[in-house]
This record gives sequence, C-alpha cells and structure tokens, in this order.
Amino acid sequence: MNVLLIGSGGREHAIAWKIAQSPLLTQLYIAPGNPGTSAHGINVDINPIEFDQVKELVLSKRINLVVVGPEDPLVKGIHDFFLNDNALKSIPVIGPTKAGAILEGSKDFSKSFMVRHGIPTAAYQSFTSSSKDKAKDFLKTLKPPYVLKADGLAAGKGVIICNEFKEALDNLNAFFEGRFGSAGDIVVIEEFLKGIELSVFVLTDGDTYVLLPEAKDYKRIGEGDTGPNTGGMGSVSPVPFADEIFMEKVVKQIIEPTIKGLKADGIDYVGFIFAGLMNVNGDPYVIEYNARLGDPETQVVLPRLKSDFLELLIMASKRELSRAKVKFYDHTATAVILVSGGYPDVYQKGKEILGLSIMDNSILFHAGTKYNSEEKLITSGGRVFASVGISDTLPDALAKSYQLANTINFEGKFFRRDIGRDIMLIKK
Repeated sequence: MNVLLIGSGGREHAIAWKIAQSPLLTQLYIAPGNPGTSAHGINVDINPIEFDQVKELVLSKRINLVVVGPEDPLVKGIHDFFLNDNALKSIPVIGPTKAGAILEGSKDFSKSFMVRHGIPTAAYQSFTSSSKDKAKDFLKTLKPPYVLKADGLAAGKGVIICNEFKEALDNLNAFFEGRFGSAGDIVVIEEFLKGIELSVFVLTDGDTYVLLPEAKDYKRIGEGDTGPNTGGMGSVSPVPFADEIFMEKVVKQIIEPTIKGLKADGIDYVGFIFAGLMNVNGDPYVIEYNARLGDPETQVVLPRLKSDFLELLIMASKRELSRAKVKFYDHTATAVILVSGGYPDVYQKGKEILGLSIMDNSILFHAGTKYNSEEKLITSGGRVFASVGISDTLPDALAKSYQLANTINFEGKFFRRDIGRDIMLIKK
C-alpha cells in the first residue's frame, strides 16, 4: 500500500515513524515532511493546502490512503476536495471533512456542540467586537482566573488565562484589535476549571471508535506552568490518574456522546478526535476538541501503541473499526520539546544544529528543522525537536529524554526542566 502523509512537524515525524513499521506499507510519501521524516519515507516538497498539487502527487504516485496530520488542511477542506473530485473520490482520507473539522476550527461551534449534546464543559459565552460591553459584563460574573479563547485557529496560542480583571479587559481588546487575526473575530470567554489536564485520542470511522493511549501535555513556556501558551513544551504517557474508573467516565460522558452527537448532527466523521480534558475532582470536562492527533502528545502516544497503526487506519477507512483490537505497551514515554530562544514570541531561524546522538530507548523527532544550501541541519521553527525517552518508569523515561536533549546544541536552545514533575507528585 502506498500512503501519503500530509504535514511537516513533530507529530508527522512520529506518525511516519510508526506507519513505516507496518508490513502493510509499500511506500510512504510525506508532503512536505522534514529531515526526520525522510528516514521513513520520501519527502515531497509541495504545499499541502494547495490541493491541486496534492492531487497531482496522489495520482502520480498511485496513493492508496491519505493521512492528514495538521489541522489547517482539514479546516480548509482537503477531505471535501477529494470527495468532490472524480479522480480522487475513491481514495480514502483519514481526517474529517470541513463539517467535522469545525470542531477544532471554531471554539464557538464546539462549545455549542458540547452543550447541545450534554457533554460536560465549562460555562461560557461568545462575543464579537460589537458586543464588547456584554463581554465585559459577563467577565464581571466570573471569578478569576479568566479564560479567553480565539474562536478560530491560532497555532495553539489563542488561549489567554488572566489573573486580573483589567488584564482580561486588555486582552479582550487585543483580540478584537487583531492580535490573532480573523481567528479572534469571535472571542469565547469561559469559566476557569481548576484541575489537571489530560489528552484523550480516538480514531473513529464514523460509527465506532478505538481509544489510543492517553497523554498529558504542558502548554506554557515557563516552568511551573508560567508564561504564555505555546504549541506544547512536553508530554507524558500514561497519566497516573487516568485509571479504569476515570476513563470509564471519559468514555460514557464524553467519547460516546461526541460520536453520537456527530451522527445526530449529520456529520460523517472519519479520523481522529482529540479531546482536551480537565480532571476536576475526579470528573472529566472538555476544554477543547481537536480534529487530529496532538503535538507533542503524538510523540509519546505512538511509542506506546503496540498495534499496527497502519492497519488501524485502513480499518477506519473501510468502516471496520468494530473488529479492531488495540494493544498498548506498558512502558512510559516522555517528550521534552526543544525550542528556539524567544519562542512563542519572536525567535530567530537558521541556527546550525550540532550534537545529534542515537541513544538506547530514546527517539528524536524533528519538528522545526531543515537543511540549508550547504547541507547543514538548521532550525526552521519555534519548536525544533521532541526528545523522547522510553522506560518502565516515569523518572527513568524523563532521564532519557533530558539526557538526549542535553546532547543537542543550537544557539538559543531552550527547554523546560520540569516536565512530568507534577505527575510524579501525584504518583506519590
């Protein structure tokens, strides 16, 4: 089977790494990919939101299955493009149509979806610049911290948590003044849920689903969960509080109502659903949905998946997930993200990368790297690598992650040194 994987980040490197392990694979193509994905398939330098370029690649390489990694092509309708093209419509795409991707593409839609289908989430209201006064009045009804979210896609950075009322007002004005472009034309304001976060991943064929390993990610740039949100600074799997009792609540209160809700709304959804959850005193609440696998969670979820990942994707494409049996490894996987200095704000690119090493029970997933004209590996993004450690225990896995992270050198390198620390405190 020839497979096309869309995307170029750390998530896509992890997906390529896992798909390449399948005996069902003939050839993997990654568009556009990165220097890391080239070890597992053939990179093709096209723009994945230029759908005509994707079509030409799919037909010329006789692609049998398309897997969409990032959210942007999904929200822009890559699956719809395939369905509406006579030459492509028979080629299955793993990733929802625009009607399903709006779960991620619009936080206002996803919140109304949750309320409509009885899925537990924080109380909220949505506002535009014309209703700014009403937004201020709603903020007054809430207790700090205040949570403000851009309705549209903002590269994982469109959520602001404010401790003071004036700070919330200032940020509200910044949203409406274009801080996140058109993504902030609608602002969702919601109550703050105090608890610990958890990411749960589902692969669905529209009728049934399979659960993948859960993970916990760390969104803020600073240690102790301080500073602005990023696309993710690290992740761990498994999560100790996600025991059988808690996960049964997740399935019954969130996953199953979500799948049923999509069907009830007439949305045929084939692909991944990422439920970002908050554990509030033992009860799960949905913070947000994503219409794809998470980044950096994928980098720890897939190393824990024992089943053939490509086989699961094929089953989903054929509406046969009801016969799937998913198996996990018992080990722990941890990811520490190495970022460029200044990220998530202004940062420099083009810094030479040195010190890449191969270590036992460690994996280095590329995220923001490329080769320059002199064939030197350089930084090309805010998040540069995911340093993954695998071991029987969380402390040992983290030790491997940090050992690998410390061997890599580029100007301005930064990473959090407290990933997983809160989880270890829970385990005690």
